[in-house]
Amino acid sequence: MTLYGDDAAIRKILTAAGDTWAVVGLSDNPERAAYRVAEKLQHIGKRVVPVHPKAETVHGEQGYASLAEVPFPVDVVNVFVNSALAGRIADQAVAIGAKAIWFQLGVIDEAAYDRTRGAGLLMVMDRSAGREIPRLGLG
Repeated sequence: MTLYGDDAAIRKILTAAGDTWAVVGLSDNPERAAYRVAEKLQHIGKRVVPVHPKAETVHGEQGYASLAEVPFPVDVVNVFVNSALAGRIADQAVAIGAKAIWFQLGVIDEAAYDRTRGAGLLMVMDRSAGREIPRLGLG
């Protein structure tokens, strides 16, 4: 199994990349992984910005239909969409000036991984932020 992001990169994204996380695919459905991971991110002090076509308010934060519509800087883009759409989201994250991108467990696009890292962003792919937070003792 290839690891797309070592412990140092994961820790850096979770602790030093910034506190504003856009969670692409986050809706108000508590049964979805994005909902639970967003709660964990808030628990460790991150501002979670929902990005979903419905632009729903989730966990007390106003949602936006796309990354381009978020009217303030986003530090990390956490991606909960299928792999076929993930590359486009990664390119949008680069375009808005994000510092890091996190493709959740099961979201894999090796070309996007290479492009993103080539653009100077931190990148983790096919890993669960919700699992990494407690594994690294962060929350």
